[in-house]
Amino acid sequence: MGGVITGFTIIATVIAIGYLLGRRGLLGESGREVLIRLAFHVANPALLFVILAGADLGELFSPSLLATALSTVATAAVFVAVGAVRRWGTARVTIGALCSAYVNAGNLGIPIALYVLGDASLVAPILLLQQLVFTPAVLTVLDVVTARGGGERRSVVQRLTTPFRNPVVIGSLGGIAVAASGRTLPSAVLEPLALVGDMAVPAVLLAFGISLRGSAVPARGPERGQVLLSVVLKIVVHPLLAWATAAWLFRLGPADQLTVVVTSALPAAQNLFTYASHYGTAVRLARESILLSTLLAGPAIALVVAVLGP
Repeated sequence: MGGVITGFTIIATVIAIGYLLGRRGLLGESGREVLIRLAFHVANPALLFVILAGADLGELFSPSLLATALSTVATAAVFVAVGAVRRWGTARVTIGALCSAYVNAGNLGIPIALYVLGDASLVAPILLLQQLVFTPAVLTVLDVVTARGGGERRSVVQRLTTPFRNPVVIGSLGGIAVAASGRTLPSAVLEPLALVGDMAVPAVLLAFGISLRGSAVPARGPERGQVLLSVVLKIVVHPLLAWATAAWLFRLGPADQLTVVVTSALPAAQNLFTYASHYGTAVRLARESILLSTLLAGPAIALVVAVLGP
């Protein structure tokens, strides 16, 4: 269980540093916003380009990843259905659905895959799935909805090209294009991008920590029901659906079942807070869902390993 402890300790430490920065006001009043813009427009696109440029796109069609994809969509669909009935609004429902099913496959998934599952590369297909399929679709929805809410009128061409003007999607598609070409970029190109991309995770975690200064106790505000729903879906429903899909539908072996369920039990990704903040929607929902799911994911993953592990 060293990977679980290591991963969560790293995240908690950087978030705590961000909280102290916010408490002391060392980055000024706009420190959090600057970090968010840095992550969204610069660091995240660079990081995703580097990761996806060296990825094996063939991994997208493995039975394990298909099981993960189906359970992810099913979990998100539950939040969407409840949100539609309760009329929470498209942008808020989109963020809530992400918090329910979009896992922290990067800065937390990698150490857990390495130390719990024995192979850090097992998390790569999930990164591919999220960045190649889910992220472009979700950011397009948020782009269109927030533009409409702000009274901005867009032509058909502008709406169709929305995904290709988003920096996160551009970085992802650029990396995929390089991977599909089968070529390796020279180090003079990759290393500067990798250096900039290395800022993504700490920038998001620091901004998240800053946002905790003066914030209320999680799941006690007006969004309590939405937060609790997303956390229960993320920590309980998502892993259960992943296990059922892997074991019953695809009939995967024990090792593959463990991989699918452990990765599905990962908490909501911190970059969801970046998206919510960038689009100015459901920021508190994202922050509290990420915080609570991160706190509960450790025991959840430990239970998964105890039940399904060798």
